[in-house]
Amino acid sequence: MKRILSFSGSNSKHSINKVLVTYASSLIENVQVDILDLNDFELPLFGIDLEREKGIPSNAHKFLEAIKSADGIIVSLAEHNGAYSAVFKNLFDWMSRIESKTFCGKPMLLMATSPGGRGGVSVLAMAQDRFPRHDAKIIEVFSLPSFASNFVDGKIINEALDAELKQKVNHFKNAL
Repeated sequence: MKRILSFSGSNSKHSINKVLVTYASSLIENVQVDILDLNDFELPLFGIDLEREKGIPSNAHKFLEAIKSADGIIVSLAEHNGAYSAVFKNLFDWMSRIESKTFCGKPMLLMATSPGGRGGVSVLAMAQDRFPRHDAKIIEVFSLPSFASNFVDGKIINEALDAELKQKVNHFKNAL
């Protein structure tokens, strides 16, 4: 059975990106889905001096091992001031010190949502540029704008956006 690693690039306990990644993951049948929470991988703020003094924290190794053991990745990135959240960037920095090809060639469904009408397009553009350099095989990209208006009672209520996500999830699954 194929295994998918899903996570939100947020440490908010009420992350709308975690809600979206959980929904997208539920659309894939006959796979094992592991939904990780970045709060379970607490890390000190990356710094070269800290790395030299104490080494790379075990939680960075654990997260990278989770990526390596998966057949595919679904990630929904939170956008903070047009960029990755600090918690995700910190994890990404630590993992890249272990292995520069952080995403290990795994197929990826890259997503973002936000309260506003842009749906995280700035962080998606950043990730689309950066992630392939770290060996991500981005299969599809999905943006859900205006989360509160488009996601109600556990699902996307905008029929066009829901159909778009389902088509992209299917394409991602076929790439596993």
